[in-house]
Amino acid sequence: MHALVAHLHEVGFRAAPRPLGVDEQGREVLTFVRGEVIWPDRFALVQTSQGLARVARLVRDFHDAVEGFTPPPDAQWQVLIPVEGADIIAHHDLAPWNLVADGEDTWAFIDWDTAGPGTRLRDVAYAMRGFVQLSAHPHWQRADADSRLRIFADAYGLDESERRALVPLLGRRTRAMHDFLRERAAEGSQPWATLWAEGHGDAWRSDAEYIEQR
Repeated sequence: MHALVAHLHEVGFRAAPRPLGVDEQGREVLTFVRGEVIWPDRFALVQTSQGLARVARLVRDFHDAVEGFTPPPDAQWQVLIPVEGADIIAHHDLAPWNLVADGEDTWAFIDWDTAGPGTRLRDVAYAMRGFVQLSAHPHWQRADADSRLRIFADAYGLDESERRALVPLLGRRTRAMHDFLRERAAEGSQPWATLWAEGHGDAWRSDAEYIEQR
């Protein structure tokens, strides 16, 4: 992970913390990202068309920056959900709870621990669920979800074939999170078992059904 974020900074991508090494107690040290996580209190920043498009461009900038990254030969990624046909090292959790904003000035993604082999489209599908608000929960549903999807797709720069591939992937990627939590909860693995007990699995399943029905 440190090799990944170091590469991002080397090629000019600044929307991630920079690794500073490991201290004498074996703790990783990263630069401090100023601002606050936008979820839930500052989510209004990305509810506007301009804010949503900015997120999509940030995701695209990351994917372009990581394109030339060659992982160390002994790299061991914390892969939670294996991905076939990986074309990049993806973040895998591009979500409002991992976006830090310092007002309108600096936006950055944090929590790179589960970065690993993945695909651009799976990263985009996951990000869309959270930022577009593809949610079954009445409080988070958006009547303009279709236009928000288009805003995100346009700002990211998806072509026609990518859009056609993305549509069925939106539901599958969301349902994969439900299945992952269910399996880890059955094993008693933390923190997943606690998240499952708190109802996060139900939320992912409901959102998957909401997306699939539409």
